[in-house]
Amino acid sequence: MEQKLFDTNVQWIKYKVLKEVIRRAYEGGLDEAYMEIPKIISPGPKSELNCCIYKERAIVQERIHMAMGGDKQNPNPVQVMETACDECPAAGMLVTEACRGCMMHACKDVCPKGAITIVNHRCHIDKEKCIECGKCAAACPYSAIIAQKRPCIKSCKPKALSIRKEDDKAVIDNDKCVSCGACVVSCPFGAITDRSLVLDIIDMLRQSEGNTKYRVYAVIAPAIVGQCRFGRIEQVVTAIKRLGFHQVVEAALGADITLYTEAREFQHKSTESDNPVMTTSCCPAFVRFVETNFPEFKDAISTSPSPMITTARLIKHGDPSAKIVFIGPCAAKKFEYTLEKTHGMIDSVMSFEELQAFLDARGIDTTQCEDTHLDNASFYGRIFAKSGGIAQGVAHVAEKLGVDGVRPVVMNGIDQCRQHLALLRAKKETANFFEGMACDGGCVGGPLSITRSPKNVFDVDQYGNSAKEKDIDGSVNLFHMTLGD
Repeated sequence: MEQKLFDTNVQWIKYKVLKEVIRRAYEGGLDEAYMEIPKIISPGPKSELNCCIYKERAIVQERIHMAMGGDKQNPNPVQVMETACDECPAAGMLVTEACRGCMMHACKDVCPKGAITIVNHRCHIDKEKCIECGKCAAACPYSAIIAQKRPCIKSCKPKALSIRKEDDKAVIDNDKCVSCGACVVSCPFGAITDRSLVLDIIDMLRQSEGNTKYRVYAVIAPAIVGQCRFGRIEQVVTAIKRLGFHQVVEAALGADITLYTEAREFQHKSTESDNPVMTTSCCPAFVRFVETNFPEFKDAISTSPSPMITTARLIKHGDPSAKIVFIGPCAAKKFEYTLEKTHGMIDSVMSFEELQAFLDARGIDTTQCEDTHLDNASFYGRIFAKSGGIAQGVAHVAEKLGVDGVRPVVMNGIDQCRQHLALLRAKKETANFFEGMACDGGCVGGPLSITRSPKNVFDVDQYGNSAKEKDIDGSVNLFHMTLGD
């Protein structure tokens, strides 16, 4: 396995720990994991990544803890590994050596709090007065003032991260966190990560006794097509089955049905109001963001279950004893599947990163697997993986059903979600159907992806175009026959 499989070295180390934990879960030696794996990952005698080999191995032990389930008392799947947290400097607005001591003093004039004075011909910022608005940085003709923020703080758009004063460690406020995982991607030390459920999934597979006691299904997110660095999607499906899954089903099947139910729901809202407003419910991080930051719009969130849940409902209707594992790029799915409103439809969640580690730990080479074709979903269900895919599909389905007045807007990332919902709050928004995605680019930019390449959008479009069904009719008919209207 070459390191270039992943975007970053943080992912590579995470992968190596996961792979070793999974291997030991099958072959034995899991009880000795905390003592032995750190010496395998960091053999020494010198540290390659930290100040000393002892700290490096202590951090690996924290990674083992997260790979084996993390803090199970913490409902948030995104957690901080305190030993790994580097206590990054967070000086706020900082005057650099580039300050020329100019005569203009634009930085001083623009400061709304009078926090800037000129001392010995140089800009000086009073930290007690500074509100870090950034106006001084924008005004400086030499770009001599910079905003120095910790990467995790900068990435956290819901403002759920803070720094503990006594030790400068990052802290997550679970009441504000939406489990989007942006901090997981941004932390250069990998100190914030998702807790893994792979050991639970392994137990689930083994206790099925080869799918004889019950069947274990894998529901795969359409974003998986952008992750097939080695082998085709058809080969990856075969590889997943070789892990012990009875069957692999596309979550895009549920996405087809979500398009139909959301279009119908908008139609119903139109009969009750002259100005209907509705948001999508597919992205659990976006739904959580609305609930915590714009609670007045909670009733506008679509009541349609997410594609993951709808697909699982269809499976469990036909096979009530089934166990279902969702495989995707999303940290928030590890939170969503535990919610009461999902009615236990999903039994566990695995990330794309974890899937790669799982396959390699079991010695499954996807390039050597035969093809297994999936034809569960339509073009529109498959393009849910990219930002704008839902809006495109709903506009199409609404027109087909004769639903008038749908004016969709695509909200790509939390910043755009906040912007458009703020306009809605101020009654200045012209759209009435809001597609919300917490991750930039949509699910193809999910934090637990193997790669977040711009090419992923192209791969999803190709995957959509390769669908046997070009419309959602087949999925909707299956939905009606199976679950009713």
